[in-house]
Amino acid sequence: MDTNENCLQYPNQPEIFGCCDRILVRREHSSLVSHSSVPFKKGKGEHRNLRLLPTLRLYPRIMTKEETSAERDDMQIDERDLEHPQVSTIPRGFSADYLKLYYGKLFPHADIYRWLSYGNDGKHPACDHSYFGRREFSFTLENDIYIRFQSFNNAVDMENSIREKCPYKIDIGPVYSVDPAKRHAYAQSGNNVFAPVERELIFDIDMSDYDDVRYCCSGADVCLNCWPLMTISMKVLDTALRDDFGFNHILWVYSGRRGVHCWVCDGRARRLSNEQRAAIADYFRVYKGGENNVKKVNLTGPVLHPFLARSYTDVLKGFFEGKLLASQNLFASIERFQKILEIIPDESIASELLDKWQGNRRSSISKEDVNVVRWEQLKHVLQSGKQKAQGLRRCVEEIIFTYTYPRLDMEVSKHMNHLLKAPFCVHPKTALFLILDPITVAIIQYLLLEELNMSGMRSESEDEWERTSLGKSIKFFRSSFLSPLLKSCKEEMESLYNSKVKQSKNALNW
Repeated sequence: MDTNENCLQYPNQPEIFGCCDRILVRREHSSLVSHSSVPFKKGKGEHRNLRLLPTLRLYPRIMTKEETSAERDDMQIDERDLEHPQVSTIPRGFSADYLKLYYGKLFPHADIYRWLSYGNDGKHPACDHSYFGRREFSFTLENDIYIRFQSFNNAVDMENSIREKCPYKIDIGPVYSVDPAKRHAYAQSGNNVFAPVERELIFDIDMSDYDDVRYCCSGADVCLNCWPLMTISMKVLDTALRDDFGFNHILWVYSGRRGVHCWVCDGRARRLSNEQRAAIADYFRVYKGGENNVKKVNLTGPVLHPFLARSYTDVLKGFFEGKLLASQNLFASIERFQKILEIIPDESIASELLDKWQGNRRSSISKEDVNVVRWEQLKHVLQSGKQKAQGLRRCVEEIIFTYTYPRLDMEVSKHMNHLLKAPFCVHPKTALFLILDPITVAIIQYLLLEELNMSGMRSESEDEWERTSLGKSIKFFRSSFLSPLLKSCKEEMESLYNSKVKQSKNALNW
């Protein structure tokens, strides 16, 4: 497998080389991780770029782009590993003890606070110092104890509560009109003053929603063959959110198990009403799922909407024909290509192709990929001149949209009060972190191993996470997302303040 095939590419993010199934390699080479805690499914030859260290106490790590091009032995040990042969170990399993260490040493409390304050933690006269205190947090504790409507006055309060309670899961809700922890006091007044007033525009995409078009995995399992469906979905949405809606501050986060979360954090996005959020969600709605719907995409009109046309031409068509056809073997068996033929509204054409493919054994076209050959045959039949009047040419586009277009959880995006897992927290079912890159994601046990083994090598000026695998994600979060966002918030705050001052002066002059 070529190195580039192992690379998951994200919008506006540098390429990161490595293998998604490195955690499965850890399972094969270490007794620390149980089978049930690993969501990535193994594929043949998919861990060739990993540097496996020749001791079971050390785990494989991702190679950088520079390392893949260097002539180095894959079994070579890092010099720092030779200098520190005594490696600390972490007991098997997932427990609150791990979370105590993680929340105490590695979790970026200050960064989360700065993000969710949106500049209101400063000294500018326009700062709303009640803003962060009106944000809802939800904690899921051990034994599935669920605590909603948590709120904190400042970063210290938030950090102390997280370290004390050690939540298995942290969810972030909206900013309310009043402190959510004191909602009952306002409810007694009967004037309905407790209501959400701000919330990031969010999107949630789960790989399990693609189970009808992927054959390598199902449910929560993910591998290199099907994860590109997530990458493509991100690319389509990110482009539209920036180009069609003018949003700039967009954060993509691996969900920790089987999908991705999107946080749109521009001021305009945070202040959208439920109706406006629903309109944006409907703008993206093309795929209409449901077990009773054979045809899940229906493209109407003489031409595609500009957004759909751009997505099809720039992203979906090339991905379907260049990657998905072969990786999922969509035409390799009757069960698979029959699902594609069911999308064709003309039964005579579908039957003609079915008879042709059933009678044409794979050996007769062994020199060519059967998926490519049969796809070209299908396109030729549907796009030939005689089919123009029947409106079947659009059917090729509908097939590609059915198999590749983003499948959103619409309800997540429509309502301000929907909760979403916080970045950098730990998924309770996989022990994986919600970070910006699923390739470099670590299981909590190994992140703590890194911290323990690197503690004696860290300089006084370094944060504790800097030499762990969490470091790159936190640095990227700060430099590429948080800094530009806070700069924009400051400019917006200054502009609004100056506008109010000007209006006040004009009123006095009058």
